[in-house]
Amino acid sequence: MQLKKTLFLLPNMLTAASLAFGLAAIFKCLAPEATDEDIFAAAMLLFFAFIFDLFDGRVARMTKTQSSFGIEFDSLADLVSFGVAPAVVVYRWALFTWDGLGVAVCILYVLGGAIRLARFNVGSYQSAGLHKGPGKYMQGLPIPMAASFIVALMIVTRAMGGWPWLTEYGLSIKGVGYPVMMVVMVGLAILMVSTVKFRSFKDLKLNAFTITLLVVILGSSAYMWVRYSPAYIMIWLLCLYVGLGFGEAIVFWPRRRRERLAEKQGDSAPL
Repeated sequence: MQLKKTLFLLPNMLTAASLAFGLAAIFKCLAPEATDEDIFAAAMLLFFAFIFDLFDGRVARMTKTQSSFGIEFDSLADLVSFGVAPAVVVYRWALFTWDGLGVAVCILYVLGGAIRLARFNVGSYQSAGLHKGPGKYMQGLPIPMAASFIVALMIVTRAMGGWPWLTEYGLSIKGVGYPVMMVVMVGLAILMVSTVKFRSFKDLKLNAFTITLLVVILGSSAYMWVRYSPAYIMIWLLCLYVGLGFGEAIVFWPRRRRERLAEKQGDSAPL
């Protein structure tokens, strides 16, 4: 019995650690005298939050300690660490000079994440209230991935010493903020509430697709490392993940449309 209790606590402790790092990132940005170094440190705290979140669900499945409590706790932690915290970090980093507009964009991002998590939780339960196992696909961009995209963008920006290529084309004005971050935040919010299905990678098997994907990931990452900088790898892999979701949506659209029509016809059939 003691072992079972310990195993039940383990994934929830990882979730708690993820939440703690998210809160630490928020506190890091709250000080009025917060510097660029402090804001970048907050972004790194979000990265560690992502690492802990990456393992809590896997540990729960490995130890067979999945529960309704764990699902709800994980979603609440995700909303803070990957919804509120990234919004605060981005606001202090790039959008604070846009006043109300910057606040509105950050609120939109958090709302998108909240809707995504609520929809996921509803879909995680069968009609009888039983938790289903992880599916092959997830509807909408997962909120940890959205937050990771923001962190990766900040890492790349730091590696480049700023955004000189944006300034050159008038997309970033020194002292006014980074307008492109508004587009990024709104785009991430739309992706989170979209109906595009992204792979969960929870059912990976050794087949031709997995081997090809692994070769592409390793090969392209090595190229980024040698040709540009290791800082580019994370954002490249996230773009690859989003691209894979849209690619599969286009390729499998006819089949998924037929499946939806079949489900509707089945629901409307007389009993």
